[in-house]
Amino acid sequence: MMTRSARRTHRTRPLQVAAVGAAALLALSACSSSDDSGSGSTKSDSSASSSPKLSGTVTVFAAASLKESFTALGKEFEKEHPGTKVTFSFGGSDTLAASITGGAPADVFAAASPKTMAIVTDKGDAVGTPSTFVRNQLEIATLPGNPDKVASLKDLTKSGLKVVLCDKTVPCGAAAQKALDASSLKLTPVSYEQDVKSALTKVELKEADAAVVYKTDVKAAGDKVEGVEFPESAKAINDYPITLLKDAPNAAAAKAFIELVQSAEGQKVLTAAGFLQP
Repeated sequence: MMTRSARRTHRTRPLQVAAVGAAALLALSACSSSDDSGSGSTKSDSSASSSPKLSGTVTVFAAASLKESFTALGKEFEKEHPGTKVTFSFGGSDTLAASITGGAPADVFAAASPKTMAIVTDKGDAVGTPSTFVRNQLEIATLPGNPDKVASLKDLTKSGLKVVLCDKTVPCGAAAQKALDASSLKLTPVSYEQDVKSALTKVELKEADAAVVYKTDVKAAGDKVEGVEFPESAKAINDYPITLLKDAPNAAAAKAFIELVQSAEGQKVLTAAGFLQP
């Protein structure tokens, strides 16, 4: 700016004016930048400032019940941050936690219960304190049309009914057992599955008559199953915690993904999938 002024004239005063003007402009710009950082447009400012820094792959280990919603959020993240890629490993939270403590490289862990998250935090593999980002409630998944007329948790104990549960070490299985205990009911399933999607698949393939899964899974299955609510599920609602992992290969992008999950935009996707707000 000063160079252009110098080319136009050799007089001292215009040069001084130009210098003062440039300094004022820089000061105003700095002030404006400061004001923006404190404004309500946190999301756009954050994206603008962090976008150039984010690149590479973000590896997320997440509970099987998060598959549909996290996959959608992963695509949104890649769209907002060109040059990044989000890869997921979905499964039973206990299995994922064991993989993390065993040294599997990952950036983010989202578990379906505080108990399974504790496997990771107790080993010192999490950064800070995990935060609950959603909650989930159980529901009974039956065959389409509910041919066995299942209307309650007690109905699952009927003789001849093939029922599938998640393994008790998995959050959905622990929650189901808690609901059964609250009702003083004993249920012997035809199989225990290692994650909630596997339990639901048994019903979808008509290998079982019913399964106790999450409302989100029933919703994701569409017309492949029919959902039956039961009051005891209110006593076994699971909190879902999320955390940045200590040895995250891509910590910067991982933090940004967690922020997206916890943002209004992320919560909208999760609640649409049937999750409850924390």
